[in-house]
Amino acid sequence: MQNQAAPKKTYLIPLLIIGGIFFVIGFGIGISGFLTPALRTAFDLGVGESYLVTAAIFSAFVIFGRPSAWVISRFGYRRSMVAAFAIMAAGMLLFVPSATSVSFPLFLLALFVGGIGNTLLQAAVNPYITIVGPMETAAVRMSLMGIMNKLAWWAAPLFLGLFIDLQEVRLGDVILPFYLVGGILLLLGIGVYFAPLPEVKAKGEEDGESQADPLDLASDHARNKRSILQFPHLLLGALAIFLYAGIEILPMASVIDFARASFGDEPNLERYAGFVTVGLIAGYVFGVLTIPKIISQKRALVLFSLIGIASSLMLVLLPLKYAFYCLLMVSFANSLMWPAIWPLAIADLGKFTKVGSSILVMGIVGGGIIPLAFGYLVGLGEGGSEVVSNYQSAYWILLPAYLFILYFALHGHGIRIRNDQETRM
Repeated sequence: MQNQAAPKKTYLIPLLIIGGIFFVIGFGIGISGFLTPALRTAFDLGVGESYLVTAAIFSAFVIFGRPSAWVISRFGYRRSMVAAFAIMAAGMLLFVPSATSVSFPLFLLALFVGGIGNTLLQAAVNPYITIVGPMETAAVRMSLMGIMNKLAWWAAPLFLGLFIDLQEVRLGDVILPFYLVGGILLLLGIGVYFAPLPEVKAKGEEDGESQADPLDLASDHARNKRSILQFPHLLLGALAIFLYAGIEILPMASVIDFARASFGDEPNLERYAGFVTVGLIAGYVFGVLTIPKIISQKRALVLFSLIGIASSLMLVLLPLKYAFYCLLMVSFANSLMWPAIWPLAIADLGKFTKVGSSILVMGIVGGGIIPLAFGYLVGLGEGGSEVVSNYQSAYWILLPAYLFILYFALHGHGIRIRNDQETRM
């Protein structure tokens, strides 16, 4: 699957623009991670209930994931990005009436609306960054985007920390920052509308796919397909994305609560949100420097899955003074999973590329479900009290996720190749 629209000399400007968009996506997720513990205080929520903040955002991915493919097919990547920014801005502005009325359901609605915009934005920018250049370096481009995304994770709580005291949350304090963020999103949408972003298409995505080179495997694989369900490697990839999204969001969403249970109510707990980001960025830098020159996208996914398995075991089994810092290793393991899973799952979809992308985006709902399940697992232990042992036991949820991603890296993504070989025999 290669780009058919953007020559190599045009990579830099689209990369810079899309990098800014990935920063915005990360900023929105970073805000949700900060709000998870903050809203517990404001609305007197239990641990499990507080993770509804993350679930409200990510439920939009499964509900609006498939329709986003129609939007992108109808209006193109760039206009879809513009619409996504407008929807995200509307979600930010909805925080204002929810704060003034002290309504948790309205807060969840605001998060859900923002999640719809995030869904459309993800469905547009991820395939765009994958097919705007050579397929073998897709993980490098996505790693660069990941750096921008995770820097925003770190910046978001610092930004909100200027207005909100984590130890004494007052909902009225969120009004000004969300007005500011809503205005910035509208300006970014206008900027993207006028930005020099060329429309790109994957190999075989044109209606005239039948005229493609008959010896080209990427075209052959999709040419005779009639349904997206005929691509098992995509469906396995969507499940891998579901699990990955959950285990990537989980450390960010839980680190402050875990730190509070581990170290008490010490000041400036929000600094631990940046602690998780360090591991992610370190992994992205590794990917940029080594893929594909030293290690392939597939082997990188295998390696980082094994690191995830090892670090999750240490997180639940080691004494606290060591276990807490294993979250850094968990984040490092998570870093290259999105850049590697996405291109492997979307490979050779041809005319189904936009639909396939929407299926993968739907998998991001795992970022809401797995942290929510984790929150309730914490609450199940020792009468619901928040103690370190509850958190460590709940982190067992990481292990099966890493095991499946390892399976996808070793075997799942290659089903299409084995099926094609059997067909030719």
